[in-house]
Amino acid sequence: MTKNDPYDKIFSGDDMEIKIKYSKRKTLAVEVTRDAIVLVRAPIGTDKKRIDDFVMKHTDWIDKQLAKRKEQLKRNSELSKEAIEELKKQAWAIIPNKVKIYSEMMGVHPNHISINSAKTRFGSCSSTRRLNFSCRLMLYPEEAIDYVIVHELAHLKVFDHSKRFWAVVEKYVPDYMERREMLKK
Repeated sequence: MTKNDPYDKIFSGDDMEIKIKYSKRKTLAVEVTRDAIVLVRAPIGTDKKRIDDFVMKHTDWIDKQLAKRKEQLKRNSELSKEAIEELKKQAWAIIPNKVKIYSEMMGVHPNHISINSAKTRFGSCSSTRRLNFSCRLMLYPEEAIDYVIVHELAHLKVFDHSKRFWAVVEKYVPDYMERREMLKK
């Protein structure tokens, strides 16, 4: 474990890298990060055998999640400069209009909209009411794009991910959970 990497690497192979993060938690948990790394969260002092057994027990789930993440990374990393520029043009033609429609519907107004080429974040909202959207959203169905726009506009009402926030999102996109899943494929 280094100062820059707060994780202990417990296995690294061609297809899988597993890291462990110890904390003051009571249970083991596993996730596949956006970078296709398997992260095991474990209580401080958990022995390696218990962690290995836990990972083995969840191998099928891990393999499925890794395949999804790797496909996402592949899809997002293979874009040429020209393709990014074309996606940005498409995004500028679509996103501001949708933001305007949903802003009026939701009674909120952002100060600024920008389009970038972020690979891991489809949208963001700053405390200065600036909305940012990735042009890579154009690779997804319109329903997913609408979800991201509503999600970011909802932050202009509730600046966290509390139950109140999700209630705002659900008011305008009742099937937001299904739409969110579209972004994970």
